[in-house]
Amino acid sequence: MTAPQMPAALRHVPVADLSAADAGAEHAALGAEIAAHDAAYYREDAPLVSDAEYDALRQRYEAIEARFPELKSEDSLSQKVGAAPSEKFGKVVHGVPMLSLANAFADAEVEEFVARVKRFLNLAAEDEVAFTSEPKIDGLSCSLRYVDGRLTVAATRGDGSQGEDVTANVRTIADIPHQLAGRGVPDIIDVRGEVYMAKADFEALNARQEAAQEKVFANPRNAAAGSLRQLDPSITAARPLKFFAYAWGEASSHPAETQLGMVEAFAGWGFATNPLMIRAASAAELLAHYRKIEAQRATLPYDIDGVVYKVDRLDLQRRLGFVSRSPRWAIAHKFPAEQATTVLEDIEIQVGRTGALTPVARLLPVTVGGVVVSSATLHNEDEIARKDVRIGDTVVVQRAGDVIPQVVRVILEKRPDAAAPYDFPHLCPACGSHAVREADIKTGKVDAVRRCTGGLICPAQMVERLRHFVSRNAFDIEGLGEKQVRAFYDWGLIASPADIFTLEERNARSLQRLENRDGWGKTSAANLFAAIAGRRTVAVDRFVFALGIRHVGETNAKRLMRHYGTVEALEAGAMAAVIPGEDHPKGNEAWQEMLAIDGIGDVVAEAVIEFFHEPRNREVVAALLAQVRPAPMEQVAAESPVAGQTIVFTGSLEKMTRDEAKAMAERLGAKVAGSVSAKTGLVVAGPGAGSKLEKAQALGVKVITEDEWFELVG
Repeated sequence: MTAPQMPAALRHVPVADLSAADAGAEHAALGAEIAAHDAAYYREDAPLVSDAEYDALRQRYEAIEARFPELKSEDSLSQKVGAAPSEKFGKVVHGVPMLSLANAFADAEVEEFVARVKRFLNLAAEDEVAFTSEPKIDGLSCSLRYVDGRLTVAATRGDGSQGEDVTANVRTIADIPHQLAGRGVPDIIDVRGEVYMAKADFEALNARQEAAQEKVFANPRNAAAGSLRQLDPSITAARPLKFFAYAWGEASSHPAETQLGMVEAFAGWGFATNPLMIRAASAAELLAHYRKIEAQRATLPYDIDGVVYKVDRLDLQRRLGFVSRSPRWAIAHKFPAEQATTVLEDIEIQVGRTGALTPVARLLPVTVGGVVVSSATLHNEDEIARKDVRIGDTVVVQRAGDVIPQVVRVILEKRPDAAAPYDFPHLCPACGSHAVREADIKTGKVDAVRRCTGGLICPAQMVERLRHFVSRNAFDIEGLGEKQVRAFYDWGLIASPADIFTLEERNARSLQRLENRDGWGKTSAANLFAAIAGRRTVAVDRFVFALGIRHVGETNAKRLMRHYGTVEALEAGAMAAVIPGEDHPKGNEAWQEMLAIDGIGDVVAEAVIEFFHEPRNREVVAALLAQVRPAPMEQVAAESPVAGQTIVFTGSLEKMTRDEAKAMAERLGAKVAGSVSAKTGLVVAGPGAGSKLEKAQALGVKVITEDEWFELVG
C-alpha cells in the first residue's frame, strides 16, 4: 500500500501562510494521506512512515482546522480514531468507545495540560491534583470483555467504535486470564490494555522467520499486531505475545475510585501491569518521572514511545469528560524522534506564495529516522539568531513535530573559525522588493516572519496574487480559475493584473493564439474575453480587495474606500503617511487620518502604507487603472432596523444568494458573521438550517425566516 501524497508545493508552506483555497486542498490531501496511514497501521500492521512523521501530519491537519474551522466536519479525521476494522474478522461494537490520546511533545505542553485540568475544575493553581504516570507501550490496543469473571470477547480498537473479533487468538496469550480471580470482580467489565512483544522475543522470532525464508518484521509493534490478527489462532499461539492491562471500558461497578487503584485491582485479578506506573502530585513530578523512564528506555525489555499521564481520581475524570477523539483527563507525552548530526552547508531563503521569507538549511545528506535528509527548516530569522546558526556549523537535526526536519542545536566546539553570524536579507531574493517585519505599534511586538512587500510584482507570489485578483469576491472573472491562471502564467501570457485586460488585444497579434492552445477553442476563448471585458468596471472596494494588500480583506477594503472614495486618494494618503518612529513618535496627520477610520488599526494601516511605498506596486496599480475603471461603492443606509447588528445567515436561502444576502445586510449597516455567538443580534434561517440554528436557540438569539427578513428591512 502506498499513501497518497499532498501537493509538494504546499508541504513546506506554514499553516499561517496558507490561503483558504490552499488550506482546503491541503486539508483534503492530508486527510487522504492520514487515512491511508491509519489503514496501513491499524489494519495491515505495516506502517508507511515513522511515528514522528505521522504525528507531524496529524498536527498540521489539526492546525489547518484550527485556522480554518469551516473545514472541520463530522467526517474530519480529527474526530476519528484508528481505522475501520478489517473485513477478515467479525465485528465487535465497543460499549464504551476506545479513544486515542492527545499528544504533548514539550515540557511546557505538559505544564499547560495540568493547568488546563485545574482551570476546568475551577481549582486554584496551588491546589493539588494527583495524576498517574506510566510508560506508553508501543503495541496493539485490545479490549477484553469479562462476564461473571469469564473472558467472553476480545476485540481490537478498530475505528474506536467497533473493532475486530480476535477472541480465539487472545485466548492463546499467557498474560491474559480466562477467568478472573480475586476481590471486587464486577459482573461485567471490559479490561483494556496493550498486546506487545518483548525485544528479545522479537529478535528470536525474526531469526526463525528468516531461517524459514518467511516474512521478517520491521519492529516489535508490527510483529505483535501481525501475530494477533491471524486468521489461524495456532499461528498466534506460536508467537510470544504479552499483555499489560492499564484501562477499562464498560464496567458494572468499580473496585476502586482512582486510576492507580483500578490498575492495582487488575493485578489482583491476575493481569500483568506495568511496575513503572506511579502517582504524582504536580507537573514537576510528572516530568521527573518522564526523564527517569526516558533514561531507562533503551534497557527496558519492551518498546515504548512516551509516557502517559492521567488524572488519578475517577470522579474528576468523569467531570472532565471528553473532547472530540480524546479524554480531557489524559495526555501522551511523546519521546523526541531520532536525531542525527551533520554539516550545514548553506542557508537558502525561500519566498512563499504570501511573501513570507523562510530560511532553509541545506545539509550534508544524513539518515534520520530511516530517511535521508538534505534540508531542514530554520523557521525564521529570530530562530537563526537564537540558536546562532552559521554556515559551516555542525548541527543536530531531528524529524519531530514538523513536516520537514528541523535544526535542533549547533555543536559549538566543532564551529569553523571562519564561520560568521548569518545576515538575514532585508530585500526579497525573488524580486528585490523590501522585506519587512510587521510591528505592533502599541506593544512593540515584532512579527517573527519577514515578508516581501512586492506582492504584485514578486514572481514567487504572482500566481497566488493573480488567483486572488480574479476570485469571486474580487474581480470575479468567470472562466479564469486556478488552473487557467497557472497555465497563463506558465505560458507567459499573464504576469501582472493589467495583463489580464490586454490579453485579447495581444492574442489577436500573437502567432500562437489562445484558441489554438491545448484545452481551448474559439468559443471558450471568446467567452473568456467577454468575461474579462465585463469586469473593466468594478466597485472600488473590490478593486482594493483584489490588490491583495496584507490584512485588507473585504471588510477593511470597504472601510478604507468609504473614507477615501478613490484609489488615487487612498494611494495619496498612504504616501503622505509616516509610520510612528523616533522622528514621528505618533506618525503624522495622514497616519492619524487613516487610524481614525472605524475598524482600521495600526497593523492594517502599516500594511497599506508599506504596500504603496513600494514603487513597483504603484506601477502595477497605475497600469491596472489604465485598463479598469473603479466604480463608487454602494452607499450604506444611514438608518435601518438592522444597522449595527451582527447577522448570521444559515440554511438554504430561496430568494437570494448568500453573497446577495451579505451585500444587502452590509448596505443596511449590519455586519455579517459566519458563526453564531453571544454577540449575534439576529439569525436568518432557511430550510435545512442545522447547528447554527440550534446554537442560536440555545443562546436565546432571535431567529427569523427569509420572508421575515424582507419584511424587517423593507
